[in-house]
Amino acid sequence: MTSAFSILLAVIFLAIVLVALMVYLLTEVSDHLSAKLKLYPEVTEQSYRLEAQINYVRQLRKVILYVAPIFLIGVLVYYFVKDTPMEAFVMEWLNLLVRWIHVVVGIMWIGASFYFIFLENNLNRTEGIRDELAGNLWAIHGGGFYFLEKYKVAPKVLPKHLHWFKYEAYFTFLSGFTLLTVVYYMDAKSFLIDPQVADISTLTAVTIGVLTLAVGWILYDMLCSSSLVKKPILFGIVGFALLAGISYFLMQTLSSRAAYIHVGALIGTIMAGNVYFIIIPAQKELVKSAVLGRPLDPTLGKKAGERSLHNNYLTLPVIFIMISNHFPSTYGHAWHWGILMVIMLASAGIKHYWNLLERGQKTRFILPVSVVALISLALITSPLSDSLAEDAAPVPFAQVNTIIQKRCIQCHSIMPTDEQWNLAPNNVMFDTPEQIQTMADRIMVRAVRTQTMPQGNKTKMTEAEREKIKNWILQGANIE
Repeated sequence: MTSAFSILLAVIFLAIVLVALMVYLLTEVSDHLSAKLKLYPEVTEQSYRLEAQINYVRQLRKVILYVAPIFLIGVLVYYFVKDTPMEAFVMEWLNLLVRWIHVVVGIMWIGASFYFIFLENNLNRTEGIRDELAGNLWAIHGGGFYFLEKYKVAPKVLPKHLHWFKYEAYFTFLSGFTLLTVVYYMDAKSFLIDPQVADISTLTAVTIGVLTLAVGWILYDMLCSSSLVKKPILFGIVGFALLAGISYFLMQTLSSRAAYIHVGALIGTIMAGNVYFIIIPAQKELVKSAVLGRPLDPTLGKKAGERSLHNNYLTLPVIFIMISNHFPSTYGHAWHWGILMVIMLASAGIKHYWNLLERGQKTRFILPVSVVALISLALITSPLSDSLAEDAAPVPFAQVNTIIQKRCIQCHSIMPTDEQWNLAPNNVMFDTPEQIQTMADRIMVRAVRTQTMPQGNKTKMTEAEREKIKNWILQGANIE
């Protein structure tokens, strides 16, 4: 315990030093840029650019200060409950509460995003519009009428109370990162690492996961700053290729389930980063310019609009990926990488059709192609491919029961012995032959077809054992 506690203190100390160093360096960069800004007392293109850089650095510093405590708290919690009777209880409630928060704030963020895209697509831009307006919209909801107006730039007098849509995105990211820490980083051996994919250490796996989010955002932000952003189709192709490359890398290093969730987390990070680093600073500059009566940098609004559009197309892919992560027929399939790519393209296609429909434009092929692609995935991952070899010998239940008692009963029992579970996951138990027979279809999906059970193959079920279970099920799952 003393040795472990010393290691814990060393890790915390190094983490604090690293965070302090990064904050110090970013503060120095911010001060340097602020000094350069004083050389431009007048509002110029150079001063706009420097202000944007200063805001970016300061926002990045805040991100580090917000995210670092999550890591440190996670390390402390993990240390004090690890290998104690409280471990399963604490982890279960942490998972439940953080997941609940993440879902609630995520609904608020995505809902607001969908609503404002709807407004933008349905604004009246021609009939009875004042010169200062970009459009207006009448709506009815909840038994009342609403009238909304969008200004081209800003009203002559700013309202006293102005609502900002930003905290939904911030708390979605923070709760999502916390959930990633609780589920995958604090229990890396069960969920993050798959020795059959790559036999790596916990530290290496966590580092890969965190760096994926950071490097992924940097690559995307650099892509948005390049000339490709002026060519939307080419930009989309290159962006998708980068995401595909990152996804393939994750599939070769982490468990397939963890790879899926990290791709979704990367997309969520990009979306939250767009809000935090680009959209909100542009809106703050818009308000500041309106208050000071100075001209607005037109590039800020353009960049914010581009990032908002990117977020719009990323919403359905990220939701679908997060949902599919709970269904092993996707991440557990032999073609998991290709399935993930099709999911992203098809869901983005559905969102594109949705956007065009709201604008009054119709297309004949986007929605059908996207739906057919998703249905094709369902067929590809279906049991239609299961077959029994002609020379397969009859497998008696006794052999299957021996395998299950050796590899599965640690978790799936009325009294689990696995350190992570104090209750059988999803109340699935294999204590009796009847229970095993009842769950034969699920055993086929998880242990044979997708090989996602045992979790992280902790009990080291072999291919020969999986083949015996498969043959027993295809032969009728007889327990007599």
